[in-house]
Amino acid sequence: MVTATYRRRASVGRKLVTTFLPVAAVSVAVAGCSSSPSAADKPDEHQGRVSALHLLAAKRAPTGWKFAAQPDGRAVLAIPPDMHQVEGDPGTVSAARIADGKFVMYLNSTPKQNKETLSNWPEFRIEHLKDESASTARLLAASHGVRFLGGTGSCVLDTYVTKIKSNHYTELACIVQDKSGLNVIIAAALSANWKSDSSTLMRAVAAYRVR
Repeated sequence: MVTATYRRRASVGRKLVTTFLPVAAVSVAVAGCSSSPSAADKPDEHQGRVSALHLLAAKRAPTGWKFAAQPDGRAVLAIPPDMHQVEGDPGTVSAARIADGKFVMYLNSTPKQNKETLSNWPEFRIEHLKDESASTARLLAASHGVRFLGGTGSCVLDTYVTKIKSNHYTELACIVQDKSGLNVIIAAALSANWKSDSSTLMRAVAAYRVR
């Protein structure tokens, strides 16, 4: 599965932590709340995923969830009970659920590292995926002015196919403004499992806190 932070330029064989998941998986993008899919998307295939974005709203994590802060202390990731922390790039924090040696669900929080902004996030995320580990990437929905615990952000929902092993992923990726800068949270799952896993991932994104 893909990683959530933005890694520095490196070979595709490395584990990606910022914007992408480890190589076995694929990168993830930001989730949106309001816009509709492009004309190229099939409504019957993606409409359910896009509609779910309207439910994204800041909300404290349920009892029993764990928490992990970015090393700089500016953001806190809420981790579901069936996921555990995994190693990532310096300055980031990640969690995953692994099955059969593959990342099937992935969460990542990382400080801004490139030229991403609240306004250019949809375009930036898709281009970043294509530039790094995705052979194809498609934007399904995007939204600005999304409320988070401690801040406001922009989100995108996208789907992509990894260059290695052609794994299909769907991701919700958001860039969030805190008091001193920007942080990114990525929530991704295998596209085949998105229907069953999206509610958990969206709850994790809704519980993301910046300081």
